[in-house]
Amino acid sequence: MSFFDRLLGREKRSTIKSNDPYLAEWFGLRSGIGGYTDPARASGIAVAHACIAIVSQNLAAMPLNLYRRTQDGGRERAVEHPLHSVLHDMSNTALTAFEARESLIASLMVTGNAFGILDRNQRGQVVGLTPIDPCTVAVEKLQSGRMRYRVSYPSGGTRYYLQEEVLHLRYRLGRDGIMGLSPIQIARETFNLALTQQDTACDQASKSFKPEGALVFPNTIGTEQRQSVLDKLESKVNSDLSTRGILVLDGGTDWKSFSFSSKDAEFLESRKLTNLDICRIWGVPPTVAGITDNATYSNSDQESRALVVRCLAPMARRVEQAMNATLLTDTARKTLFIEHDLAGLLRGDMKARYDAYSVGRNGGWLSVNEIRTLENMPQIEDGNEFLSPLNMTELGDRDADDAGGNNDI
Repeated sequence: MSFFDRLLGREKRSTIKSNDPYLAEWFGLRSGIGGYTDPARASGIAVAHACIAIVSQNLAAMPLNLYRRTQDGGRERAVEHPLHSVLHDMSNTALTAFEARESLIASLMVTGNAFGILDRNQRGQVVGLTPIDPCTVAVEKLQSGRMRYRVSYPSGGTRYYLQEEVLHLRYRLGRDGIMGLSPIQIARETFNLALTQQDTACDQASKSFKPEGALVFPNTIGTEQRQSVLDKLESKVNSDLSTRGILVLDGGTDWKSFSFSSKDAEFLESRKLTNLDICRIWGVPPTVAGITDNATYSNSDQESRALVVRCLAPMARRVEQAMNATLLTDTARKTLFIEHDLAGLLRGDMKARYDAYSVGRNGGWLSVNEIRTLENMPQIEDGNEFLSPLNMTELGDRDADDAGGNNDI
């Protein structure tokens, strides 16, 4: 404030701008076109809830295994490691692995961040994982470059955790290099439009879709007569009775509507387009989210595979790398790694699978037991043998056979 402003008593307020959604929620900012979007309301939109449920439930249902690298370059499940049980069976004494992973991924898709408190044994191995509300976590970057997490509990207590004690999943890294960006806040205009359309539909439904308009009289009427007409019209149109009766307008009275119908305003088509935009935000195919306007048997099958390749696979890799960096120590990562098993979602129908197995078996690079393992069937005796096609051999052997034949001649 300048000297003349202070002398004249004029007050000048400064505006503080922040893109923190929790700060906006704290000060009670309401959602609107171009403004802050309430994640709870936005995630409650039907198509948004469907997208969040599809991604979180499908990834939580997929096996998340702890593997050990073998000497021959293969892998085997490290079922004896305590972390395998945390990822596969029970994350802690109160949550199953499915529930914990579903909660983390849903939080990641809504707020852009997901946090889980780690419980380690005396050997430093993770034996428990507990998801927490992102609203209760504050992240601080120390001078050493490491992260420190401050968690505020509902009871009023506060506790600090080191980087090794918290699993932090981020949707997209923000410019601060610490927190992830919420997809709802990134595309807030789309979600605000969807919420506005939803509120408009609810407002029309609450009024039983009654039109708004004006009664036009050919001649001037008095104030008392005008009020009498409005009262009679109000009692007829806005009556709570299921049978409202018949309204008679005489004396040349005409009705002029002020409102557009949903068809004239293309309201329904606009809502469909908004639903498609929400599916695009998370990369979920429309048919998978239940939008079947242009669905056929062919494109529904292709979009189911596109869900895995374009949506679930990147999200799975994001979770895997964060877990490998946090749940495993530097020494453990040399022999152990965490990975989703998405093969089941990418498999085709039975005929297509069996044709592929036939190619691998006859080509000599799949054994019977490997095929049975892919089909979740027990192995059999002598099932590890590989076939050798008669019309195929290595190039060196072929040259040797040709040379031997020429010498004989």
